[in-house]
Amino acid sequence: MMLKDDFAADGPFETLRRVSEIGYHAVEVSQIPMTAANVAELGRARTELGMDIASISASLTVTPGVPGESLTANFDKIVDDAKTLGAGMVRIGMLPFSAMGSLPAVLDFCDATNEMAARLQEQGLGLYYHNHHIEFAKYEGTLLLDIIAERAPLLGLEIDVHWVQRGGLDPVATLRKYGDRVAMVHLKDYRIGTIPPAAFESLAAGDFAAFMAAFTGVVQFAEVGEGNLDFAAIIPASEQIGARYLLVEQDEQYGRTPLECLQTSHDNLVGLGFGHLF
Repeated sequence: MMLKDDFAADGPFETLRRVSEIGYHAVEVSQIPMTAANVAELGRARTELGMDIASISASLTVTPGVPGESLTANFDKIVDDAKTLGAGMVRIGMLPFSAMGSLPAVLDFCDATNEMAARLQEQGLGLYYHNHHIEFAKYEGTLLLDIIAERAPLLGLEIDVHWVQRGGLDPVATLRKYGDRVAMVHLKDYRIGTIPPAAFESLAAGDFAAFMAAFTGVVQFAEVGEGNLDFAAIIPASEQIGARYLLVEQDEQYGRTPLECLQTSHDNLVGLGFGHLF
């Protein structure tokens, strides 16, 4: 996802060649048009660079205004792409907009997703769900992610530690809680930035609302090791529960390039003693 502009400008193979030079040897495909040309280049990266395609992404159903393929409309193609690229997992990146804020709609999503997971299992593929913070809302005292996990027992999980922290939970405890249900972990840090000078100018001009928006908006995505998350504990916990892939991701880069951010995350992970995982 964070490399989608690089893919569009330079193509998948050239982009993944640079990623490989940094030291990464596995990638998750998300928000990338799965055209025949892109699939071919991803396959070339797999063959020539040894790049492991960990998973590909799809929504459950078509979402108006959101690009990408859906399992409902494009099932056969998604299965074919996954098998072509050697990806054993298909992941759903977020809860459908139509289900947010409606428990009955979430339950419908879970039922349909569980049925889709069964269909994918028949093809030798697993279906996984990636969390944000909204899944840590409570319905009558029960976390929404727990409701999803119970209602869709065939659905695996991809835990994003930044969004767990943003949702108010402990990433290590959350990883241990869901255990072997978790095949993929998103590694991105949680940083508290500084209030920008423009916010103080707004305050001086009497715009208190603008200042408070900046004050509450200092939570940032960050390169691994550049924020406040305890990766020295998160990564061993991920290994202990048997997660197959630990995938570095950063939703926003704040003026840096994605490749610069990936380099920093790589170097910090090596510095923490996790170089053997690359």
